[in-house]
Amino acid sequence: MLPADFIESSPYKSNIFVGKVVFVTGGAGTICKDQTEALVRLGANGAIVGRKKEVTEKAAKELEALRPGARVLGLGEIDVRDIQSLKRAVDTTISELGRIDYVIAGAAGNFVTDINHMSANAFKTVIDIDLLGSFNTAKATFEALRASAGSLVFISATAHYHGSPFTAHVGAAKAGIDALMQALAVELGPLGIRVNCIAPGFIAATEGMDRLLPPDMQKTYTRLTPLQRFGTTLDIANATVWLFSEAASYVSGTVIVVDGAGWHSAQQTSTLHYYPDMLKHMGEDKSKI
Repeated sequence: MLPADFIESSPYKSNIFVGKVVFVTGGAGTICKDQTEALVRLGANGAIVGRKKEVTEKAAKELEALRPGARVLGLGEIDVRDIQSLKRAVDTTISELGRIDYVIAGAAGNFVTDINHMSANAFKTVIDIDLLGSFNTAKATFEALRASAGSLVFISATAHYHGSPFTAHVGAAKAGIDALMQALAVELGPLGIRVNCIAPGFIAATEGMDRLLPPDMQKTYTRLTPLQRFGTTLDIANATVWLFSEAASYVSGTVIVVDGAGWHSAQQTSTLHYYPDMLKHMGEDKSKI
């Protein structure tokens, strides 16, 4: 949830997205829900899609209640790995809301493990959800974005900017998303469609943070982040609003990194104090095939 005074404190006009519609995969998740919230509170209607029906519908009702007259569809039982499933969600959105102007491809799978303990199926699952799911989202929404000369934002990451243990699956998927974004920005630009990525760093109070960075390490990582704090969902929401606004009308083919300069800093080399001892358990006879 964004701050209650988001409209009052925001640098953006409260009606900049009136008449616009956003379509969000993974929209019930912490970061994507708050991205959607920012757009809804600034005038947009929306559709959030996810696999869990009750969770998605509940999140949509909460978002809809944030602005009088807002409409937010909660489309559950949608799997981004299934292009036909996504197409049905897109058709429902257009039928109910009339159009799609903005797309956030945010559905993702993530966990921490080394290659010895990661099965081929586990690797494939992350690739399928993150990378194939991003492609399917772009494919399913293409005609709607062409009609509106809209904008597409993929959610990426920074783990693939350097060699990072325990993230081979995620790094490979996100590197693919960056490459996909670049290709689509060139292909779709002549149609008036802008395509970009947002790459969050460590974002506080999210499931991903708790999964990837144990609480006892968070203080150390905060100190090693140049801006001396972790990011917030508000930081990601503000970047999203900017990318979809007219202020970014000439921005396409770019990754917007929102991490307080963390990936440039000693934050990324802090694990070297434990290397290679941290990898010793890879030799244990627990290989996943």
